[in-house]
Amino acid sequence: MTKHRFSQDALSDWMRGVGPDSDVVISSRVRVARNLRQQPFPMLATSQQATEVLDQLTEVARSGMLDTFGNFDTILLSDLSELDKRVLVEKHLISPNLANDSRGGAVILSDNEAVSIMINEEDHLRIQCLYPGFQIGEAWTVAGGIDDIYEEAADYAFDEKRGYLTTCPTNVGTGIRASVMMHLPALVLTNQINRILQAVTQVGLAVRGLYGEGSEALGNLFQISNQITLGKSEDEIIEDLHGVARQIIEHERAARKRLLDEPRIRIEDRVRRSFGILSHAVIIDSKEAAQRLSDVRLGSDLGLLEDITPHVLNELLVMTQPGFLQQAFNEKMSPEQRDYRRAELIRRQLSKKNEHGGAEI
Repeated sequence: MTKHRFSQDALSDWMRGVGPDSDVVISSRVRVARNLRQQPFPMLATSQQATEVLDQLTEVARSGMLDTFGNFDTILLSDLSELDKRVLVEKHLISPNLANDSRGGAVILSDNEAVSIMINEEDHLRIQCLYPGFQIGEAWTVAGGIDDIYEEAADYAFDEKRGYLTTCPTNVGTGIRASVMMHLPALVLTNQINRILQAVTQVGLAVRGLYGEGSEALGNLFQISNQITLGKSEDEIIEDLHGVARQIIEHERAARKRLLDEPRIRIEDRVRRSFGILSHAVIIDSKEAAQRLSDVRLGSDLGLLEDITPHVLNELLVMTQPGFLQQAFNEKMSPEQRDYRRAELIRRQLSKKNEHGGAEI
């Protein structure tokens, strides 16, 4: 893999696959946070200590110990431009925290970008695994397997009572964060979303937007994740999330059926209006683009639009972000220029009607 590839392709290879329940669940993610016992946490480390951690953890990849899970490349954050880092954040391959403070930072990426191992982020080690559709158990199997390899190669900071020690107290215990990214337009349109999300938070899960904590749920995309990491086992955390997500999937599908059972012309008009605006708009901001793309994705899933695959939402949501836009057109842009280029890019991609199973730059 080259920097050119990960910064130019909007979709990671793993996203091109169709996972279970992908009409509602865009992706499943498991992230594991770990620290080394003999080193200060990243926020307190000197440059030399950060380099020592970097060398120790990247050696695991260089030695071939991760080969069971694919081919990996190590990318130093110091080798990337600010724009490259921004694109990686927009693709969910690194966190904003790592992009903003890359002292001794690196990311180890698998060829298909399904596995992203961040070094010297908020914690020394962040293992992230992403799968298409509803495959939270499968994502945990891979993340847990990689964690086992690192635990053999490094001395983790661990306490018998508190579990794995992390920089943020909310991660202490298992150090695991599991989440599913869900597209819930029908629950929003039928005014059921607030009731559903309130019920989710009451059972100990968190609801966030597309880019995690503090982000807005643009495009009717909601990230559902565990809040509790202490007092439950990893398997219990995964099982709890799986059970709640399964119920949300069924509620969303019931709401979609309700939309079709009502005068069908209403939802079809909404979908086709959004498609028309996306196909012809000269300027469009990111918020409106996300909402219109959500309508188009819903129309595709309901069989109301032809020649538009579900990839259109996944891909264009990344392609229309500020970093990727500037990378794609190779120019720095003001917000107004981005709105113009965003509309241009969307028109271009939709006009191709996914002839090759996905959009191209």
